[in-house]
Amino acid sequence: MASLTLPIISTNSSNSFSSSYVKHFSTSPSKPTFPNRRTGIKVTCNASNSDPKIPTDETASSKKIDGETSLMKFDRRNVLLGIGGLYGATSFGANPSAYAAPLSPDFAACHDSTDPDKKPIDCCPPGTVPAEVPTYVPTATKVNTRLAAQLVDDNWLAKYKKALTAMRKLDDSDPRSFKAQANVHCAYCNGGYYQAGYEASKLILDVHFSWIFFPFHRWYLYFFERICQKYADDDTFAIPFWNWDSPSGMFLPSIFKDSSSPLYDSLRNSNHLTKVLDLNYDGTDTSDSTITVIKNNLITMKKQMVTQSTTAAAFFGKSFLAGDASDPGAGTIETTPHNNVHRWVGDPNESHGEDMGAFYSAGRDPVFYCHHANVDRMWNIWNSLGGQNFTDSDWLNSSFYFYNEEAQLVKVFVKDCVNTKLLGYDYQDVGIPWLYSTSKARRTGATLPSAPTPGEVFPTTLEKTITVAVKRPKKVRTKQEKQKSEEVLDIFGIEYNTGEFVKFDVYINEDNPSESGPEKTEFLGGFINVPHGHSMISTTSKSFALTEVLEELGADNYDTILVTLVPKSSTVTIKGLKIKFDNTKA
Repeated sequence: MASLTLPIISTNSSNSFSSSYVKHFSTSPSKPTFPNRRTGIKVTCNASNSDPKIPTDETASSKKIDGETSLMKFDRRNVLLGIGGLYGATSFGANPSAYAAPLSPDFAACHDSTDPDKKPIDCCPPGTVPAEVPTYVPTATKVNTRLAAQLVDDNWLAKYKKALTAMRKLDDSDPRSFKAQANVHCAYCNGGYYQAGYEASKLILDVHFSWIFFPFHRWYLYFFERICQKYADDDTFAIPFWNWDSPSGMFLPSIFKDSSSPLYDSLRNSNHLTKVLDLNYDGTDTSDSTITVIKNNLITMKKQMVTQSTTAAAFFGKSFLAGDASDPGAGTIETTPHNNVHRWVGDPNESHGEDMGAFYSAGRDPVFYCHHANVDRMWNIWNSLGGQNFTDSDWLNSSFYFYNEEAQLVKVFVKDCVNTKLLGYDYQDVGIPWLYSTSKARRTGATLPSAPTPGEVFPTTLEKTITVAVKRPKKVRTKQEKQKSEEVLDIFGIEYNTGEFVKFDVYINEDNPSESGPEKTEFLGGFINVPHGHSMISTTSKSFALTEVLEELGADNYDTILVTLVPKSSTVTIKGLKIKFDNTKA
């Protein structure tokens, strides 16, 4: 386990954030309260019988398009392409069906994306795609520092404004224009690309709800930043990060509020311009005090980054291979706070919360890049806390296409973006105060009321709060068993509309959710969808780690636990849930 630094909370914020709030949260214990059982975490990603790459009734992802369901056809893991074949120039004339399981878009066949109302949108990159595209491998000679947005100075801000002004003035035919850069997210998230080799099946490549979420967005921001450097005339320039995981950053950064600035976007929630950000936002503003919201935010970050991220699959998301239907399952940070922040910023007066509140339009708001820089920073922090990246070749050799600062199309691989210093950037050290936050159980060792079993309730549409009694596969596990495998609540067959905002919360051993909240151990987290693609029915899953939670609730020796699902928005249909062991910690 890497050594942990005490939190650094600056009071040099240009937001209307009272110094009393900073002071309130700047006190920390003499030693970090990071759970001891996480020390030396080891994550491996070898295939197993429970590997989500193998389709089963519970894990196979599917999408229903216009009433039809497209299921995963077969697993291509055993048709691997030699490593050498993945390097050098990429020819679009090659036979994609001979490719292995790593994902890649059929970039040359980009087609109209769709908004949530099925309206076609041309988000494809401008220009003609060359017959061969070189592979790009970063060769950084220096490391620039991405700064917290609330701490930047006027000189830095002037450079960012200069870059975005120039990008906004570029012709739409230039892939470096701000419009073209915004459309990158639209094309990759709203059905603009089929998977290479699966055009006939119309299997799309969606970069959300899977293990490619983090690496795609890291590459996306990398090239956006290099384009900014070009038009700022400064190769040391680095984009900012919205430090929403620290009290001084839990407000919309002031650099985005000037309506005369190129960093401004009119489609934002005007009620949130001065309010504290709610990392558990469900579409309704909380009545809690600013202090309470900040406290809950810090606890949420601890849960998502530590308690719920004990395996690579939990943090990054589930595997997504060529030939799979999209949306196999999102990781912790993608679900919350990533999705919640998107929705919190977007304009509720727009039909789908545009700009930030819908993925096809999110890149049009400069806040998007600042938000995702902090999401990317979470990957670095998770690694520093002992979390280990996938070693699976299917993940490492998944690839994407981007235009660089010279308007040249290049192909990039996941394996070349795992170290940000090799990419030429790092993040300002502003501390991680949430590391010292702890949730509290509303009640420990509680006598649980009777409830129906999952088999008696599911499948069902989640239209009201549902509580079920779930049998555990084993109780009173030894310390060694807990270190080897994570006990997991797996909610499978979540069928939802991709074009709608969807959220439901999950509680354990809590039959009265109104008495709990993010600050309580009983609150595990939730499932949340930001509109992406057009309205269609997709099937995914969501898992929650239980080992530490059961210990804190005094329920480690229970045969059965209660699971409560609370709908917060559009309804979903759920096939079932169960408790199992995930041995990828071993």
